This record gives sequence, C-alpha cells and structure tokens, in this order.
Amino acid sequence: MLLSLRIENFALIDRLDLDFGPSLNVFTGETGAGKSIILDAIDAVLGGKVDRRSIRTGATRAILEATFELDSSAAKWLGEQEIEPIDGNLAVCSREINVSSGALRSRSRLNGILVNRQLMEQLRDRLVEITAQGQTVHLGQETLQREWLDLYGGKKLTQARSTITAAWLGASSAKTALNRRRQSEQQRLQRLDLLEYQVRELSEAHIEDGRELEQLEQESIRLGHVVELQQQSYRVHQALYQNDGDSASAADLLSKAEEILNDMVVYDVQLQPILEMVSDALAQATEASSQISSYGEQLEADPERLEEVEDRIRELKQICRKYGQLSEAIAYYHSIQNELNELLKGGESMEALELAYQTALEQLKDACSHLTILRREAALKLETHLVGELKPLAMEKVQFQVEISPCSPTATGADQIAFCFSPNPGEPLQPLGAIASGGEMSRFLLAIKACFSQIESAGTLIFDEIDAGVSGRVAGAIAKKLYQLSDKHQVLCVTHQPLIAAMADCHFRVNKQTIAAESTIGEAANSESGERTVVRVAVLNSQQRREELAQLASGRSATEAIAFAESLLVEAAGLRQSQSAKPSK
Repeated sequence: MLLSLRIENFALIDRLDLDFGPSLNVFTGETGAGKSIILDAIDAVLGGKVDRRSIRTGATRAILEATFELDSSAAKWLGEQEIEPIDGNLAVCSREINVSSGALRSRSRLNGILVNRQLMEQLRDRLVEITAQGQTVHLGQETLQREWLDLYGGKKLTQARSTITAAWLGASSAKTALNRRRQSEQQRLQRLDLLEYQVRELSEAHIEDGRELEQLEQESIRLGHVVELQQQSYRVHQALYQNDGDSASAADLLSKAEEILNDMVVYDVQLQPILEMVSDALAQATEASSQISSYGEQLEADPERLEEVEDRIRELKQICRKYGQLSEAIAYYHSIQNELNELLKGGESMEALELAYQTALEQLKDACSHLTILRREAALKLETHLVGELKPLAMEKVQFQVEISPCSPTATGADQIAFCFSPNPGEPLQPLGAIASGGEMSRFLLAIKACFSQIESAGTLIFDEIDAGVSGRVAGAIAKKLYQLSDKHQVLCVTHQPLIAAMADCHFRVNKQTIAAESTIGEAANSESGERTVVRVAVLNSQQRREELAQLASGRSATEAIAFAESLLVEAAGLRQSQSAKPSK
C-alpha cells in the first residue's frame, strides 16, 4: 500500500507531499490540471521511463520518493534481495533525476541502498498495478488476451507454459541442427574431395623430415662436383703431409720446428709450452692429411644417385609451392588427416538428426496439448467470472467467450486465443476489439482487473480515467466496482465523474496555479513574464467535496448542483455501509 509520495521539480510540480488512505483515493480537477502527473511520478519512482521533460523547466534535478507498506510476501522478497524493510514492513523508494550538459542521469535507492532499474521494476510488480489512459486500445490484442488467460489459470498453467518454452527451444535447436546439416552436405562433400586429394598427394610424397630438402640440395651439390672435390682433397693431402714438389709440406715444416724446439728446451724449459703446441699441431696436421686422403679415395661419381636426388628435390619443391615450407607442409598434412577423418565420420547422420527433431517436435506437441486442456479449463472459469463482473456494470445481457483455436506450435503453445464479446441480446459473438465501444472497453478493462484482484499480488491498483466514455448509470456501476476493489486493495483513481468521486474515502483536488517566478534551489528564475505555472493538490473536507462534486456535475456551484452533490454523498455513504456489512470473500 502506498502511504506517502514526495515530489520535487517533476514536470509542473515544484514541491508536493501527499499522504494516501488505505481504500479508494480519488483525484479530480479540470482537464489538463495535472492529475496524471501524479500517477506519472509513481510510475517513475518505481523505475518507469523518464526524459528531459520530466524535470521542471529551469531545474537541473528532480527528486521523487514513495513510501510503501509491504505485505508479508513483498517483505520476504525484499529480504531475499539483502535489503531489510524499515520497521519490519516499510519500503522507501526514491529516485533522483539529474540533467547536466544535456545528458540525463538518474539514480534509484531502496531504503537508502543504491539499486538498478531492473530490481525496482521487480518490486513495482509486487506493489502497484497501473492502468493508464489508452490501455483499452490494447484490449483487442490477442497476445495480451493470451497472457491474461494464462495468468488467470494460475500456477499450473504458468508451469505448463515453462514446459512449453523448454520444449520449443529443444525442437528449434534440433531443427536448426538438421537444417545446418542439410545445407552443409554439399559443402562437406566438396571439402571431402579436396582433402582426399591433398592427403593422397602428401602421403605419396612421404614427407617426414622438415630438413630433407636442405640436405638433398647439399648432397646434389656434392655429387655434382665429385671430380673437383677429389682433386682438391689430393692437393690438401700434399700440402699437409706429402708434397711431391720442391716445397716442404706442413708436416715436414712442423716436424723440423719440433726438432729445433727439442734442442732449445734443453737450455730453457720455458719453451716447453711452445714445443707442446707445435707437437699438437704436427699430430693434427698428420691426422687431417690422413682423413682428407681417405675422403678423396671414397669419392666417386654416381650419376644415378645424382638424378635420384634431383628428382626428389623437384618433387619437394612442388610440394612447397603448394603448401608452404616443407615443415609447414608436414604440419598441414597431419591437420588435414584429422579433418578428413572427422568428415568421413560425417558427425551425426541425417537420419539421426531427423529422428532427434521429430522426437523434440512430438514432445512439444504433447506439451502444447496439455497446455490447451489447461487453457480450456481456465477459459470456462474466466467466462463465468468475467460475465459476473460485467453484469453489475450495466451490461446485464452481455455474452463473453474465450475462443481457443489451433495454430502452429510456438514458445507460447499451439493456441490462438481470442476474446469474443456481445454486449447486446441477439447479436453474435465477435472479437472484442472489433465491436466494443470506448465505454464498453473501459468497463471490460475494469471487470478484468476485478477478476485478477484476487490473484494479483499488487496491493495498490491505479486507474487513470477508467471512466472515459461513460456516464450516468454506467458511471455509477463503475463507482461501485471501484469501491468493491478498494475493499481488498488500495485504489488510486483519476476521474471526471462525480458519481465515482463521491465514493472516495480520500478525495484530492488537483489544479494549476500561476505564481510569481522566483529562484529556488536547483532552479533558475527564467520566466520572461515573471510568472510560473505549478500544480497544487488539496485534500478536501466535507464542504469542499460538496463544492467539487457540484463543479464536476454542472461546472458551477449552484444551489441545485450542491443539492445533487449532497445526494451523491448520501448515496455513496449508504453504499459503503452496505458493502461493509457484506462478509469479506
């Protein structure tokens, strides 16, 4: 239940503090007086959309604060969000809206704790139900009618809807997999042909060592220069060890040097290290000459091997031109082998995917059939209940039926829901949105709200001109229905009907006033005329109510209008007394 509302610099409101009663609260005033602004403020403080126009002209900040009394369910939910209710059962919702450099920002708090918009909207669903002007236009939408029917069906139907959603997601996933498999089959076969060719080509090339090409190229060079290598190895052997010419070999020179150093060491032992180096050099030169001689003797021309090597080099270079470096070609060969194996497996067969889809589709159809049964049961109850709520609203001969026809399965079931309506005897049932007048739509919406009042958790019902398009006896019937709703819920209602206003337990009059413009905190005095328009709200006493009702009835406070207003108040008092005497449901 909404206990109080504080508004600062919101739309045309500079400052406003309101306390609300627990039952029927009515707002009256001239058209354009600003009644709906108050309901907009309640919507905004609970996470509703705001824009730059939400902030009063000249101000840079708007502040909204609403205090709610929580029922046990809402208090428990708040505790689950790790936010403790104030005094055990109060929630203070506040929102600060700022504009700076053209940018709009807002922050919401719940019992002083900064919260996001999503959490505020979840709390809103537990606190209020707002029926705004123009909502009757949407009554003919089948989507909304289906949601109402499912909500009326209660927990069993809601759980069935959840099962439908899961089954539909499963069937959609299976269908997507099947379609993807069908679409990719041609691509798979094309890829398979390519990979089979490449694997065969690389396999026949027998590539294993990434250095093979380099080694073969070195061998090719050696085999191509065998004669030169033989001649040069002989010359090296002569230079190192056995020179047939006039000059001495390296071994001869080193041997001579070793002999001289042996004589010198006898006289000076400091030359011993030099002697050792020369001896080592002589030994190395002798060994080198032996190895180069052996190397030269082993060299022989091998034209067949040379041709074989050059053929292999050409083969490997062809592989490298197509697949990159030899090491890269080897890595690619291993990777496409794995890919080829996967493609040959083919994943799940087409038959398996088809079976999976058909199974998921059957599960979806079964779930939809169960949901249809539950919806038909809920429809019968709603038809009886809604007609019972409409008859007191001057629609004694009304007929109402929920038509449920089959359609293709979706995430919401396989039913097409249509509310059909006949307000006059002898007229056939037709879709609600096609034939209902504005006044009939208003009464239908009120009756729907009455049907849901026992199952909705919201403690406060807000109606913005639910009486649009009605008058006389119908307005009186709506007044009674609103009062009946206020027996179980707090009701806030904007109205132009004196019959409805007379039923109020708490009556507010809203009007616009022109005041002298002055600079206040957060607001600049920028009116060229020196005047500003503000919205003012007054709680009416008994005498003020008579005058307000007279104004609503005739537009003036004439004696006859005052008398009519007094009669309305007497009648409303009697009705309230009779309603109070009835046992609570």
